[in-house]
Amino acid sequence: MSAAPKKLGHQVTTVNPRRLALISQSDRKNDRSDAELLARMARADMKLLSPVQHRGEETQAALAVPKARDLLVASRTKLINHVRATVKSFGFPMPKCEAEAFHRKTKELVPELLQEALLPIYETLAELEKSMEKLGQRIEALGKKYTDVGVVSQPSGVGVLTALVFVLTLEDPARFAKSREVGAFVGLTPRQDQSGEIDKQLRITKAGDAFMRRLLVNAANYILREDSPDSDLKRFGEKLAQRGGKNARKRAKVAVARKLAVLMHRLWVTGEVYEPLRNAKAMKKVTAAA
Repeated sequence: MSAAPKKLGHQVTTVNPRRLALISQSDRKNDRSDAELLARMARADMKLLSPVQHRGEETQAALAVPKARDLLVASRTKLINHVRATVKSFGFPMPKCEAEAFHRKTKELVPELLQEALLPIYETLAELEKSMEKLGQRIEALGKKYTDVGVVSQPSGVGVLTALVFVLTLEDPARFAKSREVGAFVGLTPRQDQSGEIDKQLRITKAGDAFMRRLLVNAANYILREDSPDSDLKRFGEKLAQRGGKNARKRAKVAVARKLAVLMHRLWVTGEVYEPLRNAKAMKKVTAAA
């Protein structure tokens, strides 16, 4: 909606509605009072409006490709779960296999009594696989088109998909004054409720793009696997997980995802070659010198 007035030469500021409860929760809410309040806040300090930066049309179109594939993957999962549950209820549990091969390896195992109901689902699964393959090829092509993808995908666990979505979601690395701000942008920083001596431990904000956040957490999960390569990120996460507690590993995973987002932005800005154990080597030198 901001594109049209910008083309006419107007300065456009898009307000973040999550930060304006003063308007949304007002007992006297109307267009006139809302406009006046926005104008007063903008005149006092534009930062109070938490301006939202819209992506360009080309970036939005490119980002729609991985999001479309993600939707197809979710649809495939639901269909497979439905088939498994239906067949199991008749006493014929399906064998374990990869989701990509499910429609090929299990089709012949469907009981004759259920074929009328389930075979159309297998046809749909076959079509979904073809569509996902085409979108996967498009994602690979976009990864080559956006050269920064290769820079931010250096850490282990960060594939072309995660790197591409990261680059397209942030679009411009210069929009962040500090790399640490990226953690808050993707909603991986804890909420704050501090007053005097009270400082509550709250969950993450989950602000920003949920798809991007999920990809970062998946990458963090890979980093923390026992068979994953050693790195500063892995050691950081393992140290947090060792603190114990009911949700220690879960919190460690989120913390690693947040650090990973900051690291990816830093690599993007500087163009440096990623060193998995850079901090560990530096600490070893300091210890040796002492």
